[in-house]
Amino acid sequence: MTATSEVTVVFTPSGLRARVPIGTSVLDAARHLGVDLDSVCGGRGICGRCQVTAPSGTFDKWAITSAAVSLSPPGAAELDYRGRRPLAPDHRLGCQAAIRGDVVIDVPALSQLNRQIVRKDVRLTGLELDPSIRLHYVETTRPELGDHSTAVAAISAALADQWGLPGVRVQPRLLDRVHAAIAAPHRGLTVAVSALERPDGEIVAIWPGFTDSIIGVAFDVGSTTIAGHLIELLTGEGLASAGQMNPQIRFGEDLMSRVSYAMMNPGGAAELTTAVRRALAELISELTATAERTADEILLISLVGNPVMHHLVLGIDPAPLGVAPFVLATSDPVTLPATDLDLPAPNATAYLGPCIAGHVGADCAAAILAEGPHRQTAGQLLVDIGTNAEIVLGNRDGLFAASSPTGPAFEGAQLSCGVRATVGAIERVRIDPQSLEPRFKVIGQDHWSDDPAFDPRRPIVGVCGSGIIEALGEMVDTGIMDAEGVIGGHNAARTPRVVPERRTFAYVLHAPDGGPELRITQNDVRAIQLAKAALRAGIDLLMEHAGTAAVDDIRLAGAFGAHIDPGYAVKIGLVPDGPRGAAAVSAAGNAAGNGAVRMLLSAADRREIAELVTSGITKIETATEPRFQELFVDAMAFPHRSAAPRPAGQGRRRRRREAVTGSSIPLTDQETA
Repeated sequence: MTATSEVTVVFTPSGLRARVPIGTSVLDAARHLGVDLDSVCGGRGICGRCQVTAPSGTFDKWAITSAAVSLSPPGAAELDYRGRRPLAPDHRLGCQAAIRGDVVIDVPALSQLNRQIVRKDVRLTGLELDPSIRLHYVETTRPELGDHSTAVAAISAALADQWGLPGVRVQPRLLDRVHAAIAAPHRGLTVAVSALERPDGEIVAIWPGFTDSIIGVAFDVGSTTIAGHLIELLTGEGLASAGQMNPQIRFGEDLMSRVSYAMMNPGGAAELTTAVRRALAELISELTATAERTADEILLISLVGNPVMHHLVLGIDPAPLGVAPFVLATSDPVTLPATDLDLPAPNATAYLGPCIAGHVGADCAAAILAEGPHRQTAGQLLVDIGTNAEIVLGNRDGLFAASSPTGPAFEGAQLSCGVRATVGAIERVRIDPQSLEPRFKVIGQDHWSDDPAFDPRRPIVGVCGSGIIEALGEMVDTGIMDAEGVIGGHNAARTPRVVPERRTFAYVLHAPDGGPELRITQNDVRAIQLAKAALRAGIDLLMEHAGTAAVDDIRLAGAFGAHIDPGYAVKIGLVPDGPRGAAAVSAAGNAAGNGAVRMLLSAADRREIAELVTSGITKIETATEPRFQELFVDAMAFPHRSAAPRPAGQGRRRRRREAVTGSSIPLTDQETA
């Protein structure tokens, strides 16, 4: 076979790539690579589960230009497809589409058999409801011939007489509904009056008869995942939650890759905006269907995200955020009709929270609102760990905020064995200090790998972020890796788990019979080192600005922060080791999502965070701080260059007990032996 008879295919969000013969179906290429692409009908074009998209454009990350002609045109099976799962306009059936040129294939969440687990729950401790939209039931008088009244005047008069609300205007888009509303048999109607934009109030929805429930949606638009929560606005009751992978991942794993795509491709920013808005629309449909409600009932939508996501949702070119001085188009809250964002909620107003700085966004503001460092006397360190870590330090006397470019390594991306948190991913690791043999726990199985009840036949697809962190912590603790992050070849004589890897060494975490090994390579260690050092240097920089040497309240937010063992966060130096060690570290959960819900339910909370962003937060730009590079170099060591390394194997029992304080993983005799 000649080189020209093969082309390159890249699958996102997995990032798996290969050279395949021209004419290979997308489904066959996915199966060859082990890509998670669902199919029930065996490639007959019946089930519709293997739907994919093939975005056009230049993808510098993979040095690929993908075009419409990279796939074969739709054939009869696709054109005549009438399956239970509708084929979206830009979707193709992977079993029918043949690869004809270099191509990037995106596998949507609905086409993944083992979809990523989006673990984002809502926590609203201490929230006081302060709805900006209220319902008022009124009864209007029947208009008589000759009184020259109007339907709007009748509704306004009823609000003034029965509720003491004079001067309330009706949104123009509702004018075609007022006749139907006052023509109800019992002359009664319910109006929703919003004070979001007009202090005197504005009617934003009208229903004939009596209605006592209105709903809203809070979105946390992350660079990796998007989470949405459907909430009853008058009670705060959660009705449904849903999440999906951010489809922009196909344009780049990290934010700067997406900004670069927007800058290098004509219309690239519009593509990114369309992708994220479509995902939001899909989540609205999913949420309302789950709760058996309708999109017409949604009256308010709150959205938070990092500055790039914030700008792209609004349709603003993010290019200025990719170059110094990283200027925001606006840092103020933005309020506009949801339909302006192409969202299928005709009665809703969209509220986008305030951004703090060029790389510290509305998601960070929402996390502050949820965790409340500005409300307490003691200092709090709040870290939202993602592809761009956002860091806040301080108390009610003032806050410092910064961001650090950690990249996607913590989420398993760009690692030889890395995967996101999905079924079959290794999420917990322990290594025996004498034999150097590992045992691990896999998402989707309740038992550890050395338990007789563990099922070895179920696929193990890789190692997710929390598993990588624990693996490195164990490798340092057992002497497999030194404090500088070097995997020592001297252990190769002790165990077959340490193997040569080109000019370095690797640790074999899993060696299935007849399958590929899962190795922690030297390059994997270096990727985590760089991400860890960027995060820790940002933390240390804020501590210097705040004039504090220790913090005894450390909260890790985000999906990764919610599931990392606090002991291992301290062990590898991800966060500072204070007087209470790992006991000072706690998971804040989806703090950004919690804050978005608070913005949805409370006008007072919206005012509070807007005022705080304006005058209560000092922004620190790590890119211009001379000390950042020095702190970064020190943070490359495990746990930190300032911490004297302890000989491998000494004090293991004590460190193990310290490391799991506050962890959900119980100690066992084997772990402490």
